[in-house]
Amino acid sequence: MAAIVAPFVTVLAAMLAVMMLSWLFQRKLVNAGWTDLFWTLGTGVSLVPVALLASPRIGWRSVLVALLVGAWAARLGGHIFLRVLGGAEDVRYAKARRDWGDAFQGRMLALSLIQAPVTAILAVSVALAASAPSASVRVADLAAVAVFLIALGGESLADLQLKRFKAHPENRGRVCDAGLWGFSRHPNYFFEGLIWLAWPMMAFSPHAPWTWAAFAAPVTMFALLRFVSGVPPLEAAMLASKGDAYRRYQARVSAFIPLPPERSHP
Repeated sequence: MAAIVAPFVTVLAAMLAVMMLSWLFQRKLVNAGWTDLFWTLGTGVSLVPVALLASPRIGWRSVLVALLVGAWAARLGGHIFLRVLGGAEDVRYAKARRDWGDAFQGRMLALSLIQAPVTAILAVSVALAASAPSASVRVADLAAVAVFLIALGGESLADLQLKRFKAHPENRGRVCDAGLWGFSRHPNYFFEGLIWLAWPMMAFSPHAPWTWAAFAAPVTMFALLRFVSGVPPLEAAMLASKGDAYRRYQARVSAFIPLPPERSHP
């Protein structure tokens, strides 16, 4: 039980401070996109020591988990940093700023702080993966690393394809359906959620019932990305800016899970 409670409480406290700072920072710079950068880097900086300190002795498993978490934070953090450095606010936040009016900063504070317990949930999964008792490499460990690398590569490819699409002047105002974006309207979100499935794959043991708690990480991330902070606000923003072109895109391309296009998707 200590392997669950300790990382949750410690990371929760740290991330509440980080996300409060992120709210002050984005308010000063008038760009709410910085919130995503603070969460990503704060999560990475919090979870790396969680992995390393999950067991009394630092072993190969804890080092592996720490390296993978660090790779995730560096990749996503770098991507978000370059985006916000350009000055343009993420379309989700820009629309919320217009829609919420004077209530924007109050709602942004709540939105920022609620991300702290999300990281705390992820910390439990990472701690359980890093402290799995098996000293030898298992098939589950190899499968977990494979899932992580595929998901990280898929998310990176989706971001790159979108960036290249937007770089061409002839695509201005068009809906990106190139590459992975022709199979999912949000492939980056799908692969981001898939990344967190690696930890319960590494952590789960039928002989240790508490390891089921590790599955809270991918469930939380998939739920948030698909139904709360990812797909819904971005879809609303895209409909507002692209109109019928985006509705046609919705009609033929899966919302989340990559599937063959030109079919009906709920």
